[in-house]
Amino acid sequence: MTDLQSQKISRALISVSDKADLKKLGRFLSDNGVEILSTGGSAKALSNAGITVKEVSDHTGFPEIMNGRVKTLHPKIHGGILAKRSETSHLAAMEEHSIDPIDMIVVNLYPFEETVAGGADFDTCIENIDIGGPSLIRAAAKNHESITVVTDPSDYDAVIAAMSENNGAITPDLRRKLAATAYAKTAAYDAAIGTWFAQQTGDEFPQRHTLSGTRSQIMRYGENPHQSAAFYRTADDRAGVATATQIQGKELSYNNLNDTDAAFELVAEFSDPAVAIIKHANPCGVAIGSSISDAYSKALKCDPVSAFGGIIAINRELDAEAAEQMAALFLEVIIAPEISEGAQEVLAAKKNLRVLATGGMPAADAPGTTLKMLAGGYLLQGRDAAHVTEADLKSVTKRSPSAQELSDLIFAFTVCKHVKSNAIVYAKDGATVGIGAGQMSRVDSCRIAAQKAMDAAEAAGESEPLTKGSVVASDAFFPFADGLLTAAEAGVTAVIQPGGSIRDDEVIPAADENDLAMMLTGIRHFRH
Repeated sequence: MTDLQSQKISRALISVSDKADLKKLGRFLSDNGVEILSTGGSAKALSNAGITVKEVSDHTGFPEIMNGRVKTLHPKIHGGILAKRSETSHLAAMEEHSIDPIDMIVVNLYPFEETVAGGADFDTCIENIDIGGPSLIRAAAKNHESITVVTDPSDYDAVIAAMSENNGAITPDLRRKLAATAYAKTAAYDAAIGTWFAQQTGDEFPQRHTLSGTRSQIMRYGENPHQSAAFYRTADDRAGVATATQIQGKELSYNNLNDTDAAFELVAEFSDPAVAIIKHANPCGVAIGSSISDAYSKALKCDPVSAFGGIIAINRELDAEAAEQMAALFLEVIIAPEISEGAQEVLAAKKNLRVLATGGMPAADAPGTTLKMLAGGYLLQGRDAAHVTEADLKSVTKRSPSAQELSDLIFAFTVCKHVKSNAIVYAKDGATVGIGAGQMSRVDSCRIAAQKAMDAAEAAGESEPLTKGSVVASDAFFPFADGLLTAAEAGVTAVIQPGGSIRDDEVIPAADENDLAMMLTGIRHFRH
């Protein structure tokens, strides 16, 4: 690694789309004797602020052409950036061709991602692909031995402080740090362009897939205290934990974020007022109701023990009445599209409780991707955006479900989609009454869910298990009749499952023998 030295700034080139704090930086540089080269809107903004600027075209002796597509792509610019100040031959070439050194590049890029997000047409998006900017940034970052490259307005203060403390110079450590930031900037920019182009060509899984994110938070630790972690935001603007405003509470942890995302995605499935209580990314109670207060009471009844220390997500504004109910339980996070003033006043007494407002609900059927890291690679797949409706179902038993059973079956199968496989969900009257998650055997999930329903009934002072008269959903087919029979023993009256097992001819007759209505969905919802 080259032993770098502090480098005094005598000449800077400024060309930015994001003009935040531009005048502040420009005035500081000018006041400290730095010659400023600039272009277009940046030059105009600086000049209007009374800051002396030299147009790049005057510096190069060559005008901007092709509607500004070619302005900084010139040897007098790139030669001034790329020349190694320690190389005699480079200095000789600069002198021979009248190339003045450029010590600092302040450049950010055309707003490509914002243009795409705004729904612009293809040609407009193409015009917002920056060429000169990335070229300047990469050239300056490569030659950070001599050049300071600044790509983010948030770094202006660090540059100003360094020059103030070092007689107008930038230290080697800061130059290296800024160069690393610059390369990450251009990599993310190109990743966004590559992803968009693949979408335009209909290539769902291109030969090369790139992913970029912007760091939102460095965490105290990850899933466990011995693991380090950080939270990065992507360009996806779906309403959720990444877009939420934290109204109160402690800093969100790695596990908080993971569980809160799972909870909010679940309640987004429902149009009726819905509440989900999540623990370790699995629901321990989910319900729809006439109000959030009603739904919360029903959801909590499913497993009040596991709800302690859980995450609550709702799909409506949180009002004061529901907030009073929730405040009676120790919780880690509450997330909702909006939090009323009354609810905020109620929850303010729970200072450590994290309260998030997202400003909206994500579309449950919106396309997107999920990613899972493996050793040496990762798996990329489309989001599970499937949502079963009555029209998708096939009745395969002698008895068809009643209207209430049918409603509960669809509800239960929707919840099942958000439970770790093997997943079993018992439901009644728009509420879960028993959930079995993540077991190696499906029959074990049936038994665990039934046992938890018995425990919940006992806690509520009821003589019969909550599963009595309920329906049951399975995220995948029953490979044997034993799981179905366990559910029948728990008191269910109807079943929903994907079907497709080679033993369907055993499972379906078992349902008939127990007077169960069974509906097949034709799709499964594995969640690992």
